[in-house]
Amino acid sequence: MSETTVANALRRPRTPRKTSEPVVRATPVADSEGQIDTSYLESLLGYNARRAALAVIGVFLQRMAPYGLRPVDFSVLTLIAHNPGITSRQLCAALDILPPNLVGMIKSLDKRGLIERRPHPTDRRAQGLHLSPAGRKLQKDAQATATKLERDVANGLSEQELEQLKALLQRVYSR
Repeated sequence: MSETTVANALRRPRTPRKTSEPVVRATPVADSEGQIDTSYLESLLGYNARRAALAVIGVFLQRMAPYGLRPVDFSVLTLIAHNPGITSRQLCAALDILPPNLVGMIKSLDKRGLIERRPHPTDRRAQGLHLSPAGRKLQKDAQATATKLERDVANGLSEQELEQLKALLQRVYSR
C-alpha cells in the first residue's frame, strides 16, 4: 500500500467517465456577468494559502525558466547548498517527498552536472549530496532571483507583515 503525502493528497482526483445523461441542476447557475460569492472559501485558511501559493508559483515559474528549475528542483538544490552532504533520506523528510519521486530529480540534477554524490562520512550505505561548481553558481543565481521575486510578489505587505505571515504559516504546517 502506498504512502499518502501532502503533495499526493492535493492532486486532483480522477473524474469519472462522462455519461450521456443530462446534468440536472437543483440550484441556478451563477450569472456569467455577475459576481460569484466566494465569501465562504475566502474564510478558509487552506483556500487562502493555496491562492497565495498559486500567485507566488506563477511568478516563480516565469523567473526560474532561464535556470530550468521547478519549485521542487530549487528546493532540493537549496537544501543541498545549505546542508552539504545531506542524504536523500533527509531531503525526503524535509520536503515531504516520497523516495521514488526524489530518485528521478536527483538523477536529473546529476545529469545536468549540478550535484555530486560522495560517500557519507558516517553511514557507508548512504551518499552525501553536494553541489558541483556549476550547481553552486546556478543555485546562488536562482536564490537571488527567488529573493527578488518574493519581494515583488509581496510588495503590498510591509516587512513586518511579511515576517508575521511566514511565521503564522510555519506554525500551521509545523504541527
